[in-house]
Amino acid sequence: MRSENGTVGQRKDRTFIETARRAQIMAAAIDTIAGLGYGQASLARIAETAGTSKGVIIYHFGGKDELVRELVAELSAKGRAYLGPRLEAEPTGAGMLRAYIESNLSFVRENRNHVLAVVQIALNARAADGSPLYDFSIREAGVAALRQILIHFQGTGEFRADFDPDVMAMAIRAALDAVPARLARDPDLDIGRYGRELADLFRAATRPGEGDPGPASPAK
Repeated sequence: MRSENGTVGQRKDRTFIETARRAQIMAAAIDTIAGLGYGQASLARIAETAGTSKGVIIYHFGGKDELVRELVAELSAKGRAYLGPRLEAEPTGAGMLRAYIESNLSFVRENRNHVLAVVQIALNARAADGSPLYDFSIREAGVAALRQILIHFQGTGEFRADFDPDVMAMAIRAALDAVPARLARDPDLDIGRYGRELADLFRAATRPGEGDPGPASPAK
């Protein structure tokens, strides 16, 4: 029994060490890609930043492609966990729209290098067969979720009924997605002020006015 317990204990320790090493490699990859761009962020450079070897990275991730996919998936999961509770806490359309815009940008500010790295991946990373390593369905799902928010509050009368929710959702996302490139050029960008201005802008664009035709019919 003692030998079995000892083996189990060692296995737990090894799992903990492996988890920590993977996190270390991912952090190094984020900083390297964000700092040098995807093309210059070779496994050798990432290994140097992590203080390890290419072989160790390959052992844990199989190669650069799988490492990149992990970086994208992790940021997506972190974003959902960050944004979800902030939206759920808002009972009104105006509050939810403001929370969506400002929380997206505060997430960018708090995860600057990870966001910049994923932007580099989305623009440049390709597998051996030429397919993108970034899963663009992630972005499409975000636009679809925003569209549903807009449609819902058009239905309640809190938003204007006469704008196209597809166009509005894409416009909001485009405004948000422009921020990382600006942040890369200007690290001192006041993202808080930027978020408030954008929220004010899209609140004005969605607010009902005099003569508004009233709640929209449910979209089909």
